[in-house]
Amino acid sequence: MPLDRNDSLPLWAQLEAVLKARLDDGDFDERFPTDAELVEQYGVSRHTVREAIRHLNRTGILRRERGRGTVVTRSEFEQPLGALYSLYRSIDSTGATATSRTLQQGTDFEPVVAEHLGLPSETELFFLERIRYADGEPLALDRVWMPLDLARPILDRNSEHTALYDELDRHQLTRPDAGWERIAPVMPTPEECSLLDVRRGEAAFFLERLGTAGGIPIEWRTTLIRGSRYRFVSYFAAGGVPPLIAAKTATD
Repeated sequence: MPLDRNDSLPLWAQLEAVLKARLDDGDFDERFPTDAELVEQYGVSRHTVREAIRHLNRTGILRRERGRGTVVTRSEFEQPLGALYSLYRSIDSTGATATSRTLQQGTDFEPVVAEHLGLPSETELFFLERIRYADGEPLALDRVWMPLDLARPILDRNSEHTALYDELDRHQLTRPDAGWERIAPVMPTPEECSLLDVRRGEAAFFLERLGTAGGIPIEWRTTLIRGSRYRFVSYFAAGGVPPLIAAKTATD
């Protein structure tokens, strides 16, 4: 698509739109062009190219890497908000192979988590900490706590090739049927960067989830997930009010 020098839209903005369209079409899946190649292809100055790239960098679509130049950032996995989901199933549904590496599995005492679950602070809990992979690449650091009385049958089960909820179903144990989730952007610690194979300074999502069954808390989960490979999608309709807001409004 040629750029129009008679258009009131700046050349860098036109180039940004063209490159964004090509990115959406998958033109640069193998390699993104160098600045010099874009200058020659579109007949613009290096300043115009750099300004277009700078704006694409700000949207998270592209990033500059020392020694590699400009690379494409792909958010490969999408998850609708407002749905009870399994990260394992979210990965699997894209055709990618979902696996895990267990870092810790056993029992734990976490007074704050116990309180989240409505239990006495000294309650012993089931604890599972895993790195979740998609096609062999680390995607998330996942930690989950459940009442030990509920999860005891799976205490020693291998969870590296299955979803936790599937394991609960297999043993006819109670699994969450509702709950809430809170999402915030964070900067991973150096140790977390190493576990997830991310660059220092690269942002991630931090998820906190309380899962309930029949209104009773049975799961507390925290997940640190790579922001460059995962995104959340919200669907809405005119006049629709989210349940939490509707409930709050009704009590105000």
